[in-house]
Amino acid sequence: MINKLVDKIKKTNAPVVVGLDPMMSYLPEQITKKAFDEFGETLEGAAEAIWQYNKGIIDATYDLIPAVKPQIAMYEQFGIPGLAAFDKTVKYAKEKDLVVIGDVKRGDIGSTSAAYATGHLGKVQVGSKIYSLFDEDFATVNPYLGTDGIKPFVDVCKEENKGLFILVKTSNPSSGEFQDRLIDGRPLYEWVGEQVAKWGEDHMGNDYSYIGAVVGATYPEMGKVLRQIMPKSYILVPGYGAQGGTAEGLKPYFNEDGLGAIVNSSRGIICAYKQEQYAKFGAENYADASRQAVIDMIEDINSIF
Repeated sequence: MINKLVDKIKKTNAPVVVGLDPMMSYLPEQITKKAFDEFGETLEGAAEAIWQYNKGIIDATYDLIPAVKPQIAMYEQFGIPGLAAFDKTVKYAKEKDLVVIGDVKRGDIGSTSAAYATGHLGKVQVGSKIYSLFDEDFATVNPYLGTDGIKPFVDVCKEENKGLFILVKTSNPSSGEFQDRLIDGRPLYEWVGEQVAKWGEDHMGNDYSYIGAVVGATYPEMGKVLRQIMPKSYILVPGYGAQGGTAEGLKPYFNEDGLGAIVNSSRGIICAYKQEQYAKFGAENYADASRQAVIDMIEDINSIF
């Protein structure tokens, strides 16, 4: 799957992933009203509204981008109906030939880790039948529990030709409380980055490993170091736009050929119609505003090369 991701980035000239992280407050009134008219002010109504919102954004942007990244917490908060909306979103994105990065941030050990990997990336056997579940192409994983937590995911990824993005240096302000702690004179995130590179050696694609890393856009100097530590790992870069990351600050995450990183934007894309520069589209045309925001983001990022 890393080969498909790289090929689609080359084809679209867009190292961009749209984060499908919907909140009810993001949704235009016409979408919420229609869903509530059909299902009432219920969890099912909320889930239907979120699904229709996502569908509109996917329809408006799938030809421009290589991938989407739904954040599962935004769906889990609506219980089983929310998870059904997550499942619909993943399946529809794949119908549009988009690579799907499941932002699930799982992290456990042994059979629990294997079960998470099966649910999101693998297949489960029920009697004589085998089923794919959420079936994302990549999943985000927390490495805090060490190799015991990562290996079950890697095993499933090998079976299914899928991949991981492992948290190395996150974009949130308090990430340094642990990630920047010095161990033998070096910050923890460097040690984690080295381990990601080692895990990745065991599951390689054509040019890059199936095992990538998450490194926030808000720390470009750290990104520069980690790019050198993990030369064959694709870097998923959150924090662009709404969280303060800039295009110029993204340059260290990429290799000289413009590959090696994919940049996420969530609110900046899916809530574009609420921003002053896209207000002309209005709530009725929220998806068109998202499309224009994607075009502008691609142009902004490509300006650094």
